[in-house]
Amino acid sequence: MARIAKMKKLPDTIKLVVFDLDGTLADAYQAICDSINFMMRRMGKPRQRLHVVKRSVGHGVDGLIRCFVEEKFVDEALMIFREHHDKRLRDGIKLLPGAKKVLAALKKRGCRMAIASNRPARFCHIILKQLKIGHYFDWVICGDAVKHPKPYPDMLKLILKNAGVKASEVLYVGDMTVDIECGRRAKVFTIAVPTGSSTLTEIKACKPGLIIPGLRQFPLF
Repeated sequence: MARIAKMKKLPDTIKLVVFDLDGTLADAYQAICDSINFMMRRMGKPRQRLHVVKRSVGHGVDGLIRCFVEEKFVDEALMIFREHHDKRLRDGIKLLPGAKKVLAALKKRGCRMAIASNRPARFCHIILKQLKIGHYFDWVICGDAVKHPKPYPDMLKLILKNAGVKASEVLYVGDMTVDIECGRRAKVFTIAVPTGSSTLTEIKACKPGLIIPGLRQFPLF
């Protein structure tokens, strides 16, 4: 059964910490919502509320778009969304509370870090650059780098292979049920934070290794 904030510190055996991006480290939901509504307006469709868009995030851009337009309009909608989002992501996104402190502390400890996100690499790197945290990560593996994105374990397995570490030497931190399932399939201990698209009830039902309220409660030393 998942525990809530019971781990006092990271085990000495942990050599690599992998983070999801949206909802775990970064809050870019307003930017996503703005781009969705730009797309919807261009296509003559109704405006969407922030909480509706937020709940739809996490399954890649294609999955997000399919929540709001019919299949026959997906290609057109993707083109409109991507063009707008490329610019919108460069303003008004922010780190979630505790994120910078956790990244800095792990770096000081000598722990290697990586990103595993269902976002396309293009958008991931814009976010990392805007938030000035790209230098913390040894690997950034995104949804377009693997055949099967989360909840499949492909991204985590690729990171483990590149890092030359065992699953038992890795922690994965995410905010969604797809993150928990991804970690389980990769046999990696997963810490879940209810700061993104999945609710606490949904997270508890998936039984991650540990649930913490946010990154401020991340177990460090």
